[in-house]
Amino acid sequence: MKIYRELADWWPMLSAPDDYREEAEFFQQLIEEAGGGSTRTILELGSGGGNNASHLKHRYTMTLVDPSPEMLAASRALNRECAHFQGDMRSVRLGRQFDAVFIHDAIMYMTTESDLGLAIETAYSHCRAGGVALFVPDYTRETFAERTDQGGEDRDGLGLRYLEWTYDPEPYDTTYVSDFAIILREANGATRVVHDRHVQGLFSRVQWQELIRRTGFDQRLVRDPWSRVVFVANRAT
Repeated sequence: MKIYRELADWWPMLSAPDDYREEAEFFQQLIEEAGGGSTRTILELGSGGGNNASHLKHRYTMTLVDPSPEMLAASRALNRECAHFQGDMRSVRLGRQFDAVFIHDAIMYMTTESDLGLAIETAYSHCRAGGVALFVPDYTRETFAERTDQGGEDRDGLGLRYLEWTYDPEPYDTTYVSDFAIILREANGATRVVHDRHVQGLFSRVQWQELIRRTGFDQRLVRDPWSRVVFVANRAT
């Protein structure tokens, strides 16, 4: 996926930290409620460019994990206070536990039940007894709808604009597609167009609940202000 590799230097123009402020406040509220106000440390799996962490780090000690070294570099520039590790959420093991484990939309790159189960197991293994895990998929099978989105901005003499088209070409499997058309304007005024395709996972609410239950978490569902289903899981004491 080009956005997370060769285009990572352009990330702040495609996805700005300020765009995450309201969401981060909502996630913080959920974590505080589910953790009984005792949350001090958070592990974020699939932390990307660190936009969520840029808001949560003011309250928590954040540890960030992402598979892309380029995105970790972008996050380090934004979140110098946070610990960063390169790793895959399906397999990474840091050898310690946290008060909370948080997986935002990066969970959508789990495209099979097996992969999704492994990511949930990773969250469980890093969550202390009595701690909380937050899983925030963009969609479940029940909430999915085709859509288009657009955005971008200018910065330091550069410019980026994108069109994102999200659709499900095969409604009977466990994936959907997001195609990005990205126009980049260099400092010399030259422009180029990049196409980037992201294949992402799509599972029913029941599939999610069964995988979380099987891992050992207690759980509940919360509908957030953006019409997403958030899975709030607690590891029993």
